[in-house]
Amino acid sequence: MKKLIVAASCALALVAGTAQAKEWNEIRIAFDVPYEPFEYKTPEGELTGFEVELAEAMCEELKAECTFVIQAWDGMIPGLLARKFDAIMSSMSITPERAERVLFSEPYYNTPGAWFAREDVNVDPTDMNAMKGKIVGVQRGTTMDAYVTENMGDIVEIKRYTTADDMVLDLEGERLDAVFVDYPVGEQTILTREGFQQVGEPVKLGQGVGVAMRPRDEDLAEKINAALEKLKNDGTYDRIMNKYFSYDIKM
Repeated sequence: MKKLIVAASCALALVAGTAQAKEWNEIRIAFDVPYEPFEYKTPEGELTGFEVELAEAMCEELKAECTFVIQAWDGMIPGLLARKFDAIMSSMSITPERAERVLFSEPYYNTPGAWFAREDVNVDPTDMNAMKGKIVGVQRGTTMDAYVTENMGDIVEIKRYTTADDMVLDLEGERLDAVFVDYPVGEQTILTREGFQQVGEPVKLGQGVGVAMRPRDEDLAEKINAALEKLKNDGTYDRIMNKYFSYDIKM
């Protein structure tokens, strides 16, 4: 039920998009890769992850042919509004600012942001005196970026990254003192490495994560909400969730 293409090569899909706006027999869904465990590629190059598998199940429920598009995070909303794809299913937190530009589905998961650092670095994100001058990594344009900018922008030096992988590499290379990321991302990409730790307490941000669509596509939002609700009720959501997480992230 899926095909994998690169966002830059979506020109042909744009023509088809206008013709199927009502039936939604074909849906183009964008992911930012890598963002493990939500979306990433296996060593064999296969796109997978919690949201990818959930999207596959959702498309099966909708009886829709879905094309999966890889799109860098900072181009997500512009790409959606430019009709390069029809939906974003890539850990996009629902915020009032984003809701002014896109139409969100009902939230389908919520995880907190969390702080991670090397074990040999003294970092306490609850102590602003201790954080003064520290170099903190965030992924550009995320709710974690907004949180650190608003609460610590005049205290720490913020380095913004296009991908979570690049941020983790700089943390490992001692070019960052700490990072603030989705807890599951830190759990699986940082805590699995020797010499790293979680610091401080997790922080709940936003209203959960939703599928983002163009404001005019209310018919698509209705279909997606119904499909996700069905997957939650019939156990499919839990089966996929339990494959990637040892705790409940369901809204």
